[in-house]
Amino acid sequence: MAKQEAAVIVSGAARQYQATWVKKVFRQKYLFLMISPAVLLTVLFHYVPLFGWLIAFKNYQVGINLWKAPWIGLQQFKMFFMESTDYIYLIRNTLVMNLSVIILNLTVALVFAILLNEVRQKWFKKIIQTVSFFPYFVSWVIVYAIIHALLGSSTGAINVSLIKLGILEQGINVLGDKAYSWLLVIFVQGWKYLGYNAVIYIAAITSISADQYEAADMDGAGRFQKIWHITVPNLIPTFIILLILNIGWVLNSDFDLFYLFTNPTNWETMEVLDMYIYKFGLKLGNFSYATAVGIIKTIVSLIVVIGANQLSKKMTGKSLL
Repeated sequence: MAKQEAAVIVSGAARQYQATWVKKVFRQKYLFLMISPAVLLTVLFHYVPLFGWLIAFKNYQVGINLWKAPWIGLQQFKMFFMESTDYIYLIRNTLVMNLSVIILNLTVALVFAILLNEVRQKWFKKIIQTVSFFPYFVSWVIVYAIIHALLGSSTGAINVSLIKLGILEQGINVLGDKAYSWLLVIFVQGWKYLGYNAVIYIAAITSISADQYEAADMDGAGRFQKIWHITVPNLIPTFIILLILNIGWVLNSDFDLFYLFTNPTNWETMEVLDMYIYKFGLKLGNFSYATAVGIIKTIVSLIVVIGANQLSKKMTGKSLL
C-alpha cells in the first residue's frame, strides 16, 4: 500500500514538473523562435558534418561510395603517431604559436583597455579605439601585402632604409627566415586583434560599480591604486572566461595567415595542423589521413577546454561550465 502511494506521489510530481516545464517553454516561445535559426545552422554546419569522420576509418577515394569503401580501422591514426614523426614539429609549432598568441593577446588587450579607460579626453579615446579596432577588418591578404612592403628582404621599406643608413649590410629576410617565424606570427596576430579583444574588457570596465571608485577616493587612493585594487580584480573573471573560451582553439590556427606566410624556406617552423590537413586532404587527396588528423585535433581541443575549465574552477572558483 505504501509503495503504491509513493508511486502515485512520484507520478503526480513528474506530471506537475512536466506541466510546469511546458508552461515555461510556451511563455518563452518567441525567444525559442528567435534562436531557432542559430540552432539550426549550428546543427547543420557543425554537427551534421561529424558523420564525415567515418572517412578516417575507411580507405576512401574520390568517386567511391563512402559506405562501400573498405574498412581500415585505426590505420590512419597509427600512421600519424607511429609511422611518421610529423606530429612532433606540428604539435610544437601549433602549441607554441597559438598559446603565445592567446595569452599575450588577452593580457596585452587587458592592459590596453585599462590604459584607454584612463584617457580623459573622450575624442582622443575614440580615435585610439577606432585606430586599434580597424586592423580587425583588414583581410590577411592585405596584411601580408603590408608586411611584405615593410619587411621584404630586398624591397621592404624598413630594410632599404636601414641599409641606406649603414645600419645593415643586407636586408633581414623576416618573411623567409624560420628564426623569425614565431615572433612574426605573434606580432601580426597581436596587432590585428588588439582592438577587438580590448572591446570586451572595456565593456567589463563600464560595468564596474562607481561606488567602489568613490569609496577608494574617500580612502585617499591614487590613480594607480584604484587600477590595481579595483579595475584589475574586476577584470580577472572576464580574463579567465576569455582564456577558457580561447584555449579550445589552441590547436586551430588562422588558416589564411599561415597559408600566406608559409613558404619553402620557413615551413619547418610555420606548418601547423591546419596546414598539414590541407596539404594531405586537398592537395594530395589523402582524405582518410587528413580526416584522422582532424579528429585528433578536435578531441585534444575538447580535452584541453574541459581541463582548463576544471583547473580554473579549482584554483580560482571561476569557470565556464
